[in-house]
Amino acid sequence: MDSKCVQFFQNKTILVTGVPGFLAKVFLEKILRVQPDVKRLYLLLRSSDNESAMERFRTEVLEKDLFRVLRNDLGDANLKNLVLKKVAPIPGDISVVNLGVKDSDLLQHMWNEIEIIVNVAATTNFDERYDVGLSINTFGPLNVLNFAKKCVKGQLLLHVSTAYVCGEKPGILPEKTFKMGETLNSNGKLVIETEMELMKQKLKELQKQECSEEEIAQSMKDLGMSRAKLHGWPNTYVFTKSMGEMLLGNHRENLPLVIIRPTMITSTFSEPFPGWIEGLRTIDSVIVAYGKGRLKCFLADSNSVLDLIPVDMVANAMVMAVAIHAGKSDSQDVYHVGSSCKNPITFGKLHDLAARYFTKSPLVGRDGSPIIVSKGTILSTMSQFSFYMTLRYKLPLQMLRLINIVYPWWNGNKYKDIDRKINLAMRLVDLYRPYVLFKGIFDDMNTERMRLKRQDINNQIYGSLEFDPKSIDWEDYITNIHIPGLITYVLQN
Repeated sequence: MDSKCVQFFQNKTILVTGVPGFLAKVFLEKILRVQPDVKRLYLLLRSSDNESAMERFRTEVLEKDLFRVLRNDLGDANLKNLVLKKVAPIPGDISVVNLGVKDSDLLQHMWNEIEIIVNVAATTNFDERYDVGLSINTFGPLNVLNFAKKCVKGQLLLHVSTAYVCGEKPGILPEKTFKMGETLNSNGKLVIETEMELMKQKLKELQKQECSEEEIAQSMKDLGMSRAKLHGWPNTYVFTKSMGEMLLGNHRENLPLVIIRPTMITSTFSEPFPGWIEGLRTIDSVIVAYGKGRLKCFLADSNSVLDLIPVDMVANAMVMAVAIHAGKSDSQDVYHVGSSCKNPITFGKLHDLAARYFTKSPLVGRDGSPIIVSKGTILSTMSQFSFYMTLRYKLPLQMLRLINIVYPWWNGNKYKDIDRKINLAMRLVDLYRPYVLFKGIFDDMNTERMRLKRQDINNQIYGSLEFDPKSIDWEDYITNIHIPGLITYVLQN
């Protein structure tokens, strides 16, 4: 990491939201490892009180394998002391005013001391309930912004969004901000307050009809997806994230704002060590399902570029952006952090590497025997995929279902097993279709300029601040780092 960046974080007070999450944890570990002289790190965690916030931080953050390098370098006692001195887990919630911080003295102290605000909190479920998506992804950032405006020493709000706020647009996608009320399909004007009212009205109707919690949850999910598609976005996640960006841009006044838009985040490339991952994100579910022999056919375009980026590169870009922009101007800057522009990998290449990996190192089934994977069938249109599924699985499944009804004692498990596999494939296909058939390339000119600035001030190296996708050898990374990291995670959970 550049010495000037390290110096920047010395004696700084930072608020980070969403810390139990994957990216926020990696960002936190990076700061603690390279700049232990940071003044204070306030971490907002969803919890009922200080004690449970500290407990969540301990079990969901500090005790994770991610911190083993710090633990080995400092020793358990010193790491504990560093955390006690520098880290303050705070119970709170970005979906409410003042981030749900109830202690008025603490609130005043935070407003007096905090200089940098980093908002990573989000719900990343593609088909999230609309009420949840709006409260966390849309109005959550506005609550964070209003909190940041009250920080008397506030120098910057860095907000983590997603590159896929672009929807399903093809071609070169620029690092540009949203205009308030902009839609992706020019289908009328998007009024965010109207979206909130529609959601509340629907919720009230459902409660009036005395619907079950399950029915309410499904209706809220359906509403989110239909509203997203009405305005040109493929799912609730990217729609609510886009509206969050609009609110930030519209209400920021003169507070410097940086929006980081990562693409599909994968396991660590090198820091603090290669291959650390938590949770199965986007394409990882497909890789694991394939390795387990549950995915014989998948919808994808072999020539489609998958924009993957290791999580430590995203964290490094965040660190660099904070150091460059804090207190410098009242601008709003957008950074795509991805690989499709500078070092693309296609779905076909990833499929080949996964097939090679699981052929050479197969997973072991419940019966103790290795799971043999076939290359499988990749179909590039939804109509081809539906036709294939009907011929190959759905018609034979109807026969099995009939047999299962007439002779319930005969072969019932086989029907359930095939049904489960089909449902898994269809669910994955439905959720990931916009990404595996994606025809866009994320322009990263702003991020490239930031990389060049990093080189300009690179007089003295302390650690590493690598976020250049050109440094990734995809074959080596996928085969020797990412898939082994995924398997380790799956086996431990």
